[in-house]
Amino acid sequence: MELNANHFFGNFQITFITIVMKSISSSAYKLISNLFRTRMEKYLSHVNGVIHVGANIGQEREAYARYDLNVLWIEPIPEIFEKLSNNIVPFPNQRALNLLLTDMDDKEYPFFISNNNGESSSIYELAEHKDVWPSIYYSSEIKLKSKTLSTVMIEQNLNIVDYEMLILDTQGSELLILQGAGQLLSQFKYILVEASDFEPYKGAAPLKEIEQYLKRFNFRELKRNANSSHPNGGRYYDILFCRV
Repeated sequence: MELNANHFFGNFQITFITIVMKSISSSAYKLISNLFRTRMEKYLSHVNGVIHVGANIGQEREAYARYDLNVLWIEPIPEIFEKLSNNIVPFPNQRALNLLLTDMDDKEYPFFISNNNGESSSIYELAEHKDVWPSIYYSSEIKLKSKTLSTVMIEQNLNIVDYEMLILDTQGSELLILQGAGQLLSQFKYILVEASDFEPYKGAAPLKEIEQYLKRFNFRELKRNANSSHPNGGRYYDILFCRV
């Protein structure tokens, strides 16, 4: 996700964008969504590194490289991870781990893999997600054991001070990952979360719970960008939180 807060769109533009996104393929939607995230890119110049959880194939790798950032990518799907690893070979400051992050170590989860190049994959079953993207479904299921971010940093001998931004795009498990990070959260300057105020995934934490949890670590919302909406109300957002 690439970030720049000065060029956010008005309500009319967001509505138009939402209509267009609903009429295109999931892969095209992902591309357009990533392009809009460049509207917050200036914040990358404020940090020394990024931990990006829910990496997919590392679509933002070149943006991170422009700012010479340390990057830790985390991607759970083995086949997608292979593509990610190949994609970041030209970038020596970027590394990738094939892991599932939650709030617990060594807990086994069913992991549902979606038919849109894995972009909507999750530990949760689909719910109202189907109303927004009816062509997306789960094509397979694997079993994965989870780690917490705090454990990963220790096991991989990584220093949290090298990464001042945390980005979560994990299709409903964002709160679990935040809870698994624990006191590490107090080391980040910014946290960017994809979240919604409807239920795209069964049992996923709503936006309000994420906001409440981050307030405990003195994070406040800085910017939000609506990237899609449910026909009966509710939106998907990219929300940037800043530690104050």
